Amino acid sequence: MDKTRCIGLLLAVLLPLAAMCAAAEDWGRVVGLFRDQAIVEVDGRQLILKAGGRAKAGIRLLSTDGQEAVFEVDGKEFRYRSGTQIGSNRLSGPTGGKVVQIAPDTGGMYFVSGAINGYAVRFLVDTGATLVAMNRRTARRLGINYMLEGEEGVSQTASGYAKTYLVKLSRVTVGEITLTDVDGAVIDGDQPLEVLLGNSFLGRLNMHREGRLLMLRTH
Repeated sequence: MDKTRCIGLLLAVLLPLAAMCAAAEDWGRVVGLFRDQAIVEVDGRQLILKAGGRAKAGIRLLSTDGQEAVFEVDGKEFRYRSGTQIGSNRLSGPTGGKVVQIAPDTGGMYFVSGAINGYAVRFLVDTGATLVAMNRRTARRLGINYMLEGEEGVSQTASGYAKTYLVKLSRVTVGEITLTDVDGAVIDGDQPLEVLLGNSFLGRLNMHREGRLLMLRTH
């Protein structure tokens, strides 16, 4: 795949094309549960499963209410919470680690204050964004020299195609959680208005819902 086409998938939902083999008792880990959707990590790759949709890597999501999910693995049904191992028959949430609780606004969106490379930002949690993404004005405010240090390409956004630069973010902080060397994207335009907290950050955490609260927890 050429570079332009690859970067064109930056803000797309992750849809791996090939199934992966794994032992029956170690299929993977649930890293995010949402209403009618789950994010599962298998062999270091993330799969987004939709309730009632097709199976991926031998795993099919039958249903989820955002707190618990019912999966079908090799014709057998299992119930899980975020952080459990598929095939383990356990129904427990993640324990230990640092935790950030995010409440939705009146529109049901999850915003949270944080920082990139030590500069304060306001994030919009977006599980459909592959990377932590921002517009050019925000990047300049944060001192990110994306045109010199970034890898240029093109991405497809809600308003069409835009020149995009892949960058490496030294530190991304949300609450007490700080991750280093996070993949990011700078879109050479005015969108997105908010910094998108995408899966290059979320995918490295345990993520689940407790009622309306979105819970982020380190492993």
